[in-house]
Amino acid sequence: MSDQLVLTSFKICPYVQRAVIALKEKQVPYTIQYINPYEDNPDWFKAISPLGKVPVLQVNDRPVFESAIILEYLEEVYAPHLHPGDPLTKASHRAWMEFSSDLLVRQFQMNNAPDAEAFEKAKTAFSDGLKRLGEQLNPTGPYFTGTELSLVDVACAPLLMRLDFMERHFKINVETAERIQQWSEALLARSSVKQSVVPEFEDLMLEFLKKRGSFFMKA
Repeated sequence: MSDQLVLTSFKICPYVQRAVIALKEKQVPYTIQYINPYEDNPDWFKAISPLGKVPVLQVNDRPVFESAIILEYLEEVYAPHLHPGDPLTKASHRAWMEFSSDLLVRQFQMNNAPDAEAFEKAKTAFSDGLKRLGEQLNPTGPYFTGTELSLVDVACAPLLMRLDFMERHFKINVETAERIQQWSEALLARSSVKQSVVPEFEDLMLEFLKKRGSFFMKA
């Protein structure tokens, strides 16, 4: 009997999106349920999420929390395996996945900046980090290590989707190398990434930015 997987999500959370992409790449059956962690969370969610955050993956009712841990669990249990076999290379990939988590925080601060001054400060921090990440890309691409998708790509796809969203809607000029653009286009074209968000994702993002007081929504 196969495991019963239930993923608890917030519809625009990039960390949840990582788990969804991995599940789809591995073609693992799962169900998904949504909450809004910015509102009062139900008692059942508090019981399974010690940090009060999404995602939480329940495996036969046993919760696994934190996106990086969920990705590692899925990688250990389900094929195809997206981590490299070499231990040192694998450790390097895990380190850059952690770096991308920090970069998501910088991106959040940039997108939700209350005014132009805060935006420029956050944009500088984000751009510096994105450049550093881009320097690690295989020069031929299209993915992080070359022609094969890796778990680093899965972890970074939500970051690149939100960068694309902000550029299209608000003309944010975050200078990116051609190689990063190639990487973004390759990942955003994958069906697992396209299907990793709800159909109303962009409308929800705009609504969220408005509620957060982002200065982009005040113009």
